[in-house]
Amino acid sequence: MKPTVALVGRPNVGKSTLFNRLTRSRDALVADQPGLTRDRHYGHGRVGEKPYLVVDTGGFEPVVDEGILFEMARQTLQAVDEADAIVFLVDGRTGITPQDKIIANRLRQNDRPVFLVVNKAEGISQSIAGAEFHELALGEPLAISAAHGDGVRELMEMVLDPFPAATDEKEARHPKFAVIGRPNVGKSTLVNAILGEERVIAFDQAGTTRDSIYIDFERDDHTYTIIDTAGVRRRGKVNEAIEKFSVIKTMKAIEDANVAVLVLDAQLDISEQDATIAGFALEAGRALVVAVNKWDNIDGEQRELVKREIARKLGFLDFAKFHYISAIEGRGIADLFKSIDEAYRAAMVKLATPKLTRVLQVAVERQAPPRVGQVRPKMRYAHQGGMNPPIIVIHGNALEKVPDSYTRYLEHTYRKVFKLQGTPLRVQYKSAENPFDSEKESKGGKPGKLVTLGKKGKLRNKP
Repeated sequence: MKPTVALVGRPNVGKSTLFNRLTRSRDALVADQPGLTRDRHYGHGRVGEKPYLVVDTGGFEPVVDEGILFEMARQTLQAVDEADAIVFLVDGRTGITPQDKIIANRLRQNDRPVFLVVNKAEGISQSIAGAEFHELALGEPLAISAAHGDGVRELMEMVLDPFPAATDEKEARHPKFAVIGRPNVGKSTLVNAILGEERVIAFDQAGTTRDSIYIDFERDDHTYTIIDTAGVRRRGKVNEAIEKFSVIKTMKAIEDANVAVLVLDAQLDISEQDATIAGFALEAGRALVVAVNKWDNIDGEQRELVKREIARKLGFLDFAKFHYISAIEGRGIADLFKSIDEAYRAAMVKLATPKLTRVLQVAVERQAPPRVGQVRPKMRYAHQGGMNPPIIVIHGNALEKVPDSYTRYLEHTYRKVFKLQGTPLRVQYKSAENPFDSEKESKGGKPGKLVTLGKKGKLRNKP
């Protein structure tokens, strides 16, 4: 399971800037104004072979006892309890403050490892930047610049050193699937229906499950692990700090699973939050099965309306199977479980390089990638780059010019040919320039370089 790293500190010390640097995103708002972050941001990061989850907390004002700042402080303390490691940011330009001392005292009472980080230290030597912060008694201060990236990689290597590298998915001994969805849609009832007994609390009140519950069981002589997760509410309706940070546990459960079972309530409108939860599972690359629960409580006309709404709002889940069930009556559970098995097999499939290359050649013959200017991308061969989700790596020339629409065409082709029902599939590109191109050399061009591209053809690195 990925470790969780919480970014903690008083307002305006650069937590959101560091969050964006670690996640290589701009998900967290950044401005020269304290208290801008009031809700949690969760993101993915990776250092070498070690992926992790990072949480950007709101500014910690420990001296207030009411209002929004008090709630933010209370939630930050809860984040500290949920995290595996804590990065405590202080401002190297402002220097040590009374709030920093109070926060340090609070963090020393926790058993999580704490890393004291002096931000905004660009142009300042490590010893000078951290000199006065030894007073906080949290170990050797580490000087970084979140805005410029100085020292950030070294920091995260130190934070993640005690944690093992990511395990290869192919070593998984048996399927794990997480039951996810909004509160009170029947997740725990579905878990009990699958297990055939009341192993988890099922109650007609939103938010009954506060933690993710892992249960091993056997079905048809095969071993499985089912994960019952806490419901994820829309941000504006999450008031209790403990409930806010059960979102972290849900995210970690999805990361730890091979398959996510998204539970919808047929009696409720398909909401933006349903799409958000599905989107997180998709971003994590997990296979997906959708269970539309409480189907027995609506009539024929309502059923058609629900199906049309699902097609409109969850159309991006076209790779997943949808099942219309009644968890409380136990209807549709057997077929749902067949789809879970099928999605797991698709996610963990092993694809031979010759077959992948032949499918690529046929796809290109049927529809070649479009020309961009005077250049047409040339695709040479393909091989499998990973599982859960299946990753297909295509090698060739000028592949940075392949449009998103053509990538989707290749994904659809591979999914259809190999019958990969229930799992997302990712196509990545590796493009190399010709190192013996004498014309480029004579014009001062650089020798061949490897350009690794993401799913959408955007430049990721140029080693």
